[in-house]
Formats: sequence, structure tokens, C-alpha cells
Amino acid sequence: MNKDIRNLVYTALLVAMALAVSLVERLIPLPFVMPGAKLGLSNMVILITLILYGFKRGMLVAVLKSVLLMMIIGFGPSFIYSFSGAVFSTIMMWIAYKYFSINFKIFSVIGVSIIGAVSHNFAQVTAAAYILKSLMLYTYFPFLTLIAIVTGYFVGLGSDNVASHLNKIFKNI
Repeated sequence: MNKDIRNLVYTALLVAMALAVSLVERLIPLPFVMPGAKLGLSNMVILITLILYGFKRGMLVAVLKSVLLMMIIGFGPSFIYSFSGAVFSTIMMWIAYKYFSINFKIFSVIGVSIIGAVSHNFAQVTAAAYILKSLMLYTYFPFLTLIAIVTGYFVGLGSDNVASHLNKIFKNI
């Protein structure tokens, strides 16, 4: 199979997986009511994409997932929050992965995931504060950060396991 076609197919599959996980995740009730808090399972697909394919493809998957999700559930402030969170967290995960995980070995994939989760929440709160013109929304950020640390840990754990298995598979192809 042509390499360009294979890359296009893999990218389409990654976008479809991230979108499907996002849609399923919307149906999962959290045991506590905290607006804006979610498990962030679709970030697992984005982090795996960053690890296996790099920044450009990771950002493409993040952006396409957000845009397609908006086309399915509708445009509104939630799209702006989701999109800003996806873009900023992808940038921060890439920086953390490339410079502090690969080069200096300071962070594991779990640490990179936690950075992504906290970054996602920071971007969402910043977008909401801008749209609603209220800096008081930043008082909510510490609570979201606690949740992001826990969910980021598990997303990172899963991402690390899946990425290492996929790396082994791709080496044999």
C-alpha cells in the first residue's frame, strides 16, 4: 500500500476513534456534578497520535475531532471551550513529550498526560472567562486541576500501554 494512502487511512481511523470516544464519553455520568469536568478519554487517542506520529498529525486529529464533534452536537460556547482546550493541550503535551520526556526524560507519558489535562482545563477556563468577561471563573480552576491530575494519570497510563504495543506492531509491518 502506498505510504501516503496508509497515512491518510491511519489518520482517518485516529480521528474516528477520538470522535467516537468523545461521543461515548458524553454519555458517562460522573459521580459528582462539576460542570466542565470529564474523563478526557479522547485525549488518549491524541496523545497516542503525538507519540506515534508527531505534532502535525496529533494537532490534525485534535482539531478534526473537535470540528466533527461540533458538527454532530451543534455549535455553541461548548465548541469554543472544547476547541481551545484541545489545541492548547495538544501543544503543551507535544512540548512536554518532545523536550521533557524524550530529550531529558523528566516526564513519563503519564506526566505528559497530566500536563495535557491541566492545560486543557486552563484553556477552557480562559476561554470561558473571556467569553463571559469574568475573571472569577479562575477560582474554579483549582478544582478542575485536581480532577485533571487523576484523570490525566489514568489517560497517561492507558496511552503509554497502547502506544508501546502499537510501536511493537508497527515495527513488524
